[in-house]
Amino acid sequence: MRQVVSLTADDVKAVANWPLVIEAIRAGHERPKADIGDTFVHARNNTMLVRSAYIDGLAAGVKAATVVPDNPNRTPPLPSIHAQIMLFDPDSGELAALVDGTEVTAWKTAGDSALGSALLSREDSKVLLMVGAGSMAEPLIRAHICSRPGLETVIIFNRTQARAEAVAANLADLKQTVRVVTDLDAAIPEADIICCATMTNDPVLKGALVATGTHVDLVGAYKADMREADDDLHTCADWFVDSFDTTLDHIGEFTIPIAAGLIGRNAAKGDLHALVDGSSGRNSAEQITVFKNGGGAHLDIMVSAALVAAHQAEAD
Repeated sequence: MRQVVSLTADDVKAVANWPLVIEAIRAGHERPKADIGDTFVHARNNTMLVRSAYIDGLAAGVKAATVVPDNPNRTPPLPSIHAQIMLFDPDSGELAALVDGTEVTAWKTAGDSALGSALLSREDSKVLLMVGAGSMAEPLIRAHICSRPGLETVIIFNRTQARAEAVAANLADLKQTVRVVTDLDAAIPEADIICCATMTNDPVLKGALVATGTHVDLVGAYKADMREADDDLHTCADWFVDSFDTTLDHIGEFTIPIAAGLIGRNAAKGDLHALVDGSSGRNSAEQITVFKNGGGAHLDIMVSAALVAAHQAEAD
């Protein structure tokens, strides 16, 4: 019987780093497109999801997770996401690894966005605006800096200023200038890269304020009734996604304007496969690009497989 590798949250933290995670996602999209299947169960404001995927030659996998947005408000605070990941041998179907999915989700989500930025944002980007100060804000900022090390300034906005200040304090080790703002509309035109990671149902990002050449990274909306960007951003920008299968029919950034007749199902110009192979992407310095981070078990599998390999290499 095959020995099952088990990675705890501490094991993941010990081997994970942004270059490894970003490269795992990039390399994964050089493989054939993953077969993906998702199940979502919504209870009140909470979500339980089971996401599965098969990547030829790499692994089959399942991630079971819960999303409870109010968890950070508990005493003591809890993560919004709890998850476990199972990896199976792609040929025999044997269970190969169990990986802490809560920790992997943060690395995978931020790495996904960072790869999107590496492929779409301008190389001379100097200012990153982070909208939202939840548990993903710090990893997203660090991942974006990894993909665009020329960034000089990080601006953080959150409706509750104290949370933005707390995130800024955790980033004291960065060489970049980090500052908190209270006026989002005034900060939007300053940014070269805008990253949104909120739990809002109503748009917080106004497309009319986004400067020419900006790259926008949308992370927070994960249900059909949630969106972070308004209709104007669809009319002034070119949109891209990590996966058509996890975004077009599941996330309000697309379902709402599609239902309203504002855009068609061809609104997204390309996915990560097209961005990685260079068949789609930024065309000019003036172009506004939007990357919708929809997640998916295929990304968890790519990252988890790389983490398991790194863990085993250290053990040998």
